[in-house]
Amino acid sequence: MKLNNIHPAVGATTVSKRVGRGTSSGTGKTAGKGHKGQNARSGGGVRPGFEGGQLPLFRRLPKRGFTNAKFKTVYAVINLSDLEKFEDGAVVTPELLHEMGLIKNQLDGIKVLGNGNLTKKLVVKANKFSLSAKTKIEELGGKVEVI
Repeated sequence: MKLNNIHPAVGATTVSKRVGRGTSSGTGKTAGKGHKGQNARSGGGVRPGFEGGQLPLFRRLPKRGFTNAKFKTVYAVINLSDLEKFEDGAVVTPELLHEMGLIKNQLDGIKVLGNGNLTKKLVVKANKFSLSAKTKIEELGGKVEVI
């Protein structure tokens, strides 16, 4: 097999229909847009949610309650099973986790969760720990340090 012999499977590729190119194509003249009107025009159409001038649904519905989404704290989470990559007795810091590619960015801090098993004695420095993660680390003689 060579690169010049490879072809796509039959029916995998189709020629795109060119609209507005005469009557033989089946989509000549108005190109499937009908006659005149906003949607037939160049750059025409309406934005999503527009209801022709009628008060849109999102403005008709009542707005209630409070959201703190803009200010909530979001932690970068890491599981105990991920900490198995470190040697016995290592000091695990957020910078080290970032270097090893275990977390992409710190967000508002790092939280260690107790999923998986840990077999090594580690000193873990993070912003938050789940109760199960804390107990599993300390059972092995490791240390938990809240930054």
